Amino acid sequence: MAESVSGFLFEKLSSLLTQEVSLLRGVRTEVEEIKLELENMRAFLRDADTRKDSNEGLRTWVGQVRDATYEVEDIIDEFVYRMDRPQRGGFRGCLLNTITLLKNIRYRHRFATQLQGLKRNIAAISMRKDQYNLINTEDGSSSQNANERWKHRGETAPYEDDDEIVGLKERIDQIVVWLTEEEPRRTVISVVGMGGLGKTTLVAKVYKHQMVKKHFECCVWVSVSQSYNVEGLLKSVITDLFKKNKLEVPSNVSSMNRSQLVEMVRDYLDTKRYLVVLDDVWSVDAWTDLNIAFPRNRCGSRIMLTTRIENVASALGDGSRVFPLERLQKKEAWELFSKKAFWKEPCPPELQQLARKIVEKCGGLPLAIVSLGSLLSLKDKTALEWNRVYRDLSWQLTNDQMLERLKHILLLSFYDLPYRLKHCFLYCCMFPEDYLIKRKRLIRLWVAEGFVEDRGKVTMEEAAEDYLKELMHRNMLQVVEKNESGRVKGCQMHDIVREVALSLSHEVKFGMIYDEKQARQEGKVRRMSIYSNGEIIRCTAGMVHLRSLMVFGGSTSFSYSLNTMASSFRLLRVLNLEGVPIQSIPDEVTNMFNLRYLNLRKTKVRELPESLWKLQNLQTLDVRNTELERLPSGIVKLRKLRHLFTYRIIDESLNSFDYFKSIQVPIRICNLTSLQSLDDIDAREGEIIKKVGNLTQLRNLGISKVREIDGVELCNSVGKMKHLLNLSVTASTEEETLELEALSPNPPLLHKLFLNGRLEKVPPWLSSLVNLTHLGLYYSKLREEDPLSSLQALPNLVYMYLHKAYEGQQLCFCDGHFTKLRELYLHDMTQLNRIVMEKGALPSIEKLCLDSCGKLKTLPEGIEYLTGLQALSLLDMPTELSHRLKLKDGSEEDRRKVAHIPIILRGQWIELEGLVTEHLN
Repeated sequence: MAESVSGFLFEKLSSLLTQEVSLLRGVRTEVEEIKLELENMRAFLRDADTRKDSNEGLRTWVGQVRDATYEVEDIIDEFVYRMDRPQRGGFRGCLLNTITLLKNIRYRHRFATQLQGLKRNIAAISMRKDQYNLINTEDGSSSQNANERWKHRGETAPYEDDDEIVGLKERIDQIVVWLTEEEPRRTVISVVGMGGLGKTTLVAKVYKHQMVKKHFECCVWVSVSQSYNVEGLLKSVITDLFKKNKLEVPSNVSSMNRSQLVEMVRDYLDTKRYLVVLDDVWSVDAWTDLNIAFPRNRCGSRIMLTTRIENVASALGDGSRVFPLERLQKKEAWELFSKKAFWKEPCPPELQQLARKIVEKCGGLPLAIVSLGSLLSLKDKTALEWNRVYRDLSWQLTNDQMLERLKHILLLSFYDLPYRLKHCFLYCCMFPEDYLIKRKRLIRLWVAEGFVEDRGKVTMEEAAEDYLKELMHRNMLQVVEKNESGRVKGCQMHDIVREVALSLSHEVKFGMIYDEKQARQEGKVRRMSIYSNGEIIRCTAGMVHLRSLMVFGGSTSFSYSLNTMASSFRLLRVLNLEGVPIQSIPDEVTNMFNLRYLNLRKTKVRELPESLWKLQNLQTLDVRNTELERLPSGIVKLRKLRHLFTYRIIDESLNSFDYFKSIQVPIRICNLTSLQSLDDIDAREGEIIKKVGNLTQLRNLGISKVREIDGVELCNSVGKMKHLLNLSVTASTEEETLELEALSPNPPLLHKLFLNGRLEKVPPWLSSLVNLTHLGLYYSKLREEDPLSSLQALPNLVYMYLHKAYEGQQLCFCDGHFTKLRELYLHDMTQLNRIVMEKGALPSIEKLCLDSCGKLKTLPEGIEYLTGLQALSLLDMPTELSHRLKLKDGSEEDRRKVAHIPIILRGQWIELEGLVTEHLN
């Protein structure tokens, strides 16, 4: 982690040195020398990160480097803030510029003095490693530390005895079938899953299976691991193959180069039905390096591969199968835990509840279950003793040798990450246990923290999404929620993985969960989360270096904490107060010049400080569902603002036209050309509709109070937004017509479109939105004969919600159309009395909801053809329709038509994921 920290500072210094000369006048030399010193130290830091567990002196040295690096970052942030001020015009502005210049001269001198001191300190730290011989390569080669031992050993079996195998029989049988089927071509089977799931155990049992032994002429096991050597592995394969067949190993094997070794392996296996296991593969390169040695003969040969990384499994090409190894079910997990914790004895009644909580915390991870079960088997069987382990698991993971194996096997995935992803991963442990982390929120936080590399051609948000995908592909974050398109909406950290991450986070002062006593001991902690209700922060000397403060829950007493700490946390980048019932934001908050992310969502805040303009680095401002009526005029000066969210839901049922309220914003908000999200703005002043076209970088736009006469201007403005992904437009009243036919060109990348207001007809350009996945038409009151004809050709539509959208009597879904639609909601169609679904229409539909369609007394014709339909909801529908589906006295034919649908809800509501606000943000 020290190398990661220095890497971020190294980039910051490089960026600073490329800025205009005037900013660094008089201090450029010092900045360059510190940058050079850090560059020289990075190789040693990278080595130290893999060795420090075995050397107390080295741990101390790494800590000193980290603290010095943080100190340099702190003073640079303040220096840039003070020096990089815009010039003001006019006589008064000139006078203020002169005063500022004089102040800057004094501050530049002070900054140069600070840099000189830091430069001497860093140089002394660098010399100390040589003085005390902290990095000894010879010692490193002969005495590997714990991290390196586990890195080379890979993921060994979490439980090995036959009587301890739980939940694997069906999985073993499935893979045995794949291995022994008649397919003559070489097949690759990859077993994929997070560390500790028992991939090696599963494959080892398959490898030793009697049917497998009989089926293959020769078998070989190769432990690849993170630190693999191709030549060494190939020599091991040759030795293993020859010895198993009682042949003498060629004497010249040890002197062969890679190509010779590959040729020998290929020659030996060319005509044989072989089985090769490549255990613990960490990269596509490792597969590429080894794959060439195993011939694609037509003898029915097989390769089994275990990996934690989904990208490795997906890169194997033709002839490959993926076996995702799932976590143990609750029953299986309890059985395994009981065997380890109680052996042959039953669980004592007084421990039953606590034991099940411990098993639940293991989240079906066999290695965690076995490790904790073994640890607790040695503890007194008392609730006091067991609860101590449960409450302080992160400490146990760091200090109890019985959990060393669990910690290091899980940390192997962490050590394999690029340094930027290490920070992103650790940041996730700052959220509470089992917390659903929303994708877009996490991405904005990472960007605000500075974890994301500026790639130039893509936005940092797009780059951050790639980081998130990488962590998921490596099985370090779990996908919990997806939208209808299959895109990730929310993720979680496995509880045990989170505990390991927390212990590491505390160790390297990356972040901590607030506890007053611990906060005083931590020193220069950088990030802090508060979970408990009513917690009052007492600022300590080390806490003035905070970069991120996230509060989850809390009470009105937190207002006192915010007032007292605002002036102390000047370096804060992230302030997350979502859901905290505060009513005001003190002016002192605007002195947090470094603030990038301010989340006040679901608070009771009624107004923002007029001095908000001072937050010149602010990127995200979220005031959704607060008591705000307006934004301060100074917001138009926040030139780095990227995301602004302002609406308030006032009718959770969404049954009224005015279900949400937008906040009026200054027209000059449209001068903030860095904006990517603007949701929702009040357009009752028509001028803003014309000006919003300046925001050509927008990805998300919500605009309300649109009048019919504003339609042409709105179309002109939206037509300039080439990057727009999500668009929501609401008319000024339910009867106001949205005049949107003039849109040209349409946003080529548009994914989500929600129109709330009367339409004369479906806009002609809508049918050409080839990337559209979500469509909502509210209060459209269409009267054209066939409104679906303009929509059915949309090739990627997966979600459609029609609310008072059609005043006709019949809707027909034709054969071959809406091929990807998964969810369809038809709501409040007062004249609709017939729905026809031709055979071949809606082949992908999974959810169908009919709500408040008072004249629809029969089931949709052709509903029996929707073989993939998983849920049918009939809410507030005519009694005749409900009666036809009753078990008694109903229509046998109608019941037959819906017999294939697993869930049919009558008079109830299924969870509606299609809210405009959820889809846009």
